[in-house]
Amino acid sequence: MELDGAVLLLVDYQQAFDGAPWPRRWNDALDDNGLALLAGWRKAGKPIIHVRHDSVEAGSSLGPGAPGNALRPGFAPLKGEQLVSKSVNSAFIGTDLDLRLKRLGAKCVVTAGISTDMCVSTTIRTGANMGWKMMLVADACDCFDLPDGHGGTVAAETVQAVHVATLGFEFCTVTFTQALLASL
Repeated sequence: MELDGAVLLLVDYQQAFDGAPWPRRWNDALDDNGLALLAGWRKAGKPIIHVRHDSVEAGSSLGPGAPGNALRPGFAPLKGEQLVSKSVNSAFIGTDLDLRLKRLGAKCVVTAGISTDMCVSTTIRTGANMGWKMMLVADACDCFDLPDGHGGTVAAETVQAVHVATLGFEFCTVTFTQALLASL
């Protein structure tokens, strides 16, 4: 796995996703995998950009100042790490992420976060459409049960599998935490 010029992009590892109004999540290893990825990346001295969703919707648990807006324990940027604030699904839209990546000399954007099917997917799709080589760390992501439009539920595990397959088919390379760490 080629990681020369790779930048780690951690998308929306925020506390709001731990309970209501969000449905059931599937990945109990989300924090362990995300923190292992972050620690490995820091040890390798590679650049890291954190992304935080700052919702503009009134009353949102992701709104600035809301307790849920805070990054999850252990995911706060350290000195030298960058933080991008966004208010839409893609970390590229309405932000200077593209410019930051260019200034870092990025060749590949290694992406993980919450949720696979929403902000992570939209960021990967946008980045790929802009010409960035994108990579998804699938087991350092999470998603939720979703309504199926017919009164039932699509299990989060199914949502995850379909989105990982779709992203990997067209928009990015899919990898997993331990394989990526072994390549650092």
